[in-house]
Amino acid sequence: MSIEVPISQLSDEVPRWGFGYLVTVGDDARAHLLALRPTVEPARDPDGVPVLRFDVGGGRAARNTAIHPNVTIVFPPAPHADGMSLIIDGEAADDDGTLAVTPTWAVLHRRAPA
Repeated sequence: MSIEVPISQLSDEVPRWGFGYLVTVGDDARAHLLALRPTVEPARDPDGVPVLRFDVGGGRAARNTAIHPNVTIVFPPAPHADGMSLIIDGEAADDDGTLAVTPTWAVLHRRAPA
């Protein structure tokens, strides 16, 4: 079961989830996961796109996104979410030692009831 989340609502939604797994891909086509709590830079206008910031240092995630900027962030089910995970796709760019992720799509997802 999937429910699309409007990008403009992520400024309010993301802080409710705590940490998420930032998924990047390297040149070897292997996924790299990093558990982090993003900070949210709200959109400048009501229908705009917020930016999610991750402090990744200069590690593998930063190297991966320099080559492959498309990322996914997976927030595991939270107590308020009725078993749903929040999944966000976006484009990452280095911004003074942090990754700035601009969301392109978001969805709440869980397995459909049997």
